[in-house]
Amino acid sequence: MKAKSLWRVSLTVPSEVEEEAAGFLAAQFGTPPASYTDLETGVSTVSLYLEAKPANWLQRQEELSRQLRRKGLVQGIPRGGSAAGATRGGKPPPRPLTLARLRHRDWAEVWKQHFRPIEIARRLLVKPSWSARRGHRGQVVLVLDPGLSFGTGHHPTTEFCLEQVVARRVGRADQSFLDMGTGSGILAMAAAKLGYRPVVAFDYDPEAVRVARANAKANGVQERIRFSRGDVRELSVAPRRRYQLVCANLIANLLLEERDRIVAQVASDGCLVLAGILRNEFEQVINAYQEAGLRLAASRAKKEWRSGAMVWREAAGRR
Repeated sequence: MKAKSLWRVSLTVPSEVEEEAAGFLAAQFGTPPASYTDLETGVSTVSLYLEAKPANWLQRQEELSRQLRRKGLVQGIPRGGSAAGATRGGKPPPRPLTLARLRHRDWAEVWKQHFRPIEIARRLLVKPSWSARRGHRGQVVLVLDPGLSFGTGHHPTTEFCLEQVVARRVGRADQSFLDMGTGSGILAMAAAKLGYRPVVAFDYDPEAVRVARANAKANGVQERIRFSRGDVRELSVAPRRRYQLVCANLIANLLLEERDRIVAQVASDGCLVLAGILRNEFEQVINAYQEAGLRLAASRAKKEWRSGAMVWREAAGRR
């Protein structure tokens, strides 16, 4: 039998616009992409796989490339700028999108070259399904494959969130967890496996919610997590439940605009993890949350990203 082929659409962008580029491709082709970031160059490759070659590819490639340049998602053109003057010596800029035909064997192996297990403080192991690595004694193991999800733990902001999920877990204590913008569900699944209860997660994208539920089922924790489609802009400022750990891995503008709704979800003895923030945006975001009564308890910068964990300044005086 002839091996089935797949088509790979790839887009190379600066890592700081990786998430926006992934959203662009997902909207254009109706399937979730996966990303790989070269830590040395800071360049991300966003790819998705199709069973059939896109119709009228050359025309579509040209149009999508123009849109990407207008949005400033490709190198060489400032964000919000125009494509005018984006050529050198009269030559057109290179097309940022590529299309390649893959044999099924190639597709099955491509991600294995880049995605390897991640270990968080010897308490959590995140690995792809093809890895034969076993967890240490007492270590929680989470299986998550790239290409089927919106986040695998390799991004610096997700990695920081995972570290906080692990570090903030206290023995067998009752601790609740809220994941805003759950994506692949990786943080919620890690929390559930580590013993947080209850675990609640939402995402604005219904496709992300579907994928997160599938991932949770594959990891045997679907009954321990309540996934839903939700919008941080619709959170109550006076919720019936507040959470001991809240992860908000969102863009800086949303963190600033919805600060009051976000902090309202944090229990008096709780911690709020803020991620998805570029280094040059971090101070503004943290200052805004400090004005709301929180203080920075932990922070880490990696590549162009900086994330922070915040707790209440006067926890004892809060209800």
